[in-house]
Amino acid sequence: MSIILGVYFSGTGNTKHCVETFVKQYDNNGIAVSIESPNVIEAVSAHNTIVLGYPIYFSNMPKIVRDFIDKNKNCFQNKKIYIIATMGLFSGDGAACSARVLQKYSAIILGGLHLKMPDCVGDKKALKKSAQANHELIVQADKKIAVAVQRLKDGNPHKEGLGFLYHMAGLFGQRLWFYGKTATYKQKPNIDIDKCIGCGRCVSICPMKNIVIQNGKAVSHNQCTLCYRCFSHCPTQALTILGKQVYEQCLFEKYS
Repeated sequence: MSIILGVYFSGTGNTKHCVETFVKQYDNNGIAVSIESPNVIEAVSAHNTIVLGYPIYFSNMPKIVRDFIDKNKNCFQNKKIYIIATMGLFSGDGAACSARVLQKYSAIILGGLHLKMPDCVGDKKALKKSAQANHELIVQADKKIAVAVQRLKDGNPHKEGLGFLYHMAGLFGQRLWFYGKTATYKQKPNIDIDKCIGCGRCVSICPMKNIVIQNGKAVSHNQCTLCYRCFSHCPTQALTILGKQVYEQCLFEKYS
């Protein structure tokens, strides 16, 4: 069995890549599983050291990640956890958003790592970069991961996002003003029925099972976790989430 387990939630592939890369560099036999996997709790129970990764939305972790931790709180008791938070620009205390909850459930936090990755919010102009610039973000993230892995092995792990100043930066930088964006699930995505061809791809990939096909068209309900997975995979660009126009469908493989 591997000595370390990666557990992640990933909308467009950024966090999946970062956790898989970290785990493989730490232990060539290491594996990483999504929180959506039916075997994830079995895997968590079998490992003492876990690398937990998730993207940051408005300086907070996705609601689906908070619910996953709360639902399985007994599994994290006495587990050693290293947290990776991915973001488009800034999160403040992104790693601590889960660390505070996990510590409440008697987990041991080893460290935290913040990684800038290509922005996934493709219906807003902010933070948009060229494909080459996004590729460079991934290159730099991979280099930072290599350093972080060695530091963890040396007993001197990164502590990004875990201190008081990080907490204040996250709280006053974004979370206080946008807490409503991530506190609950949303009545989203917005679907243009004229563009929707009823292919069902969004239905099959939604982590919340929030979309169904009715009368040949996609229909959304009120359980969106803002992961942008459906948005980025729609073949006709029929969905928007936070914005009103599709500027770019942002998937990790476009830039890797």
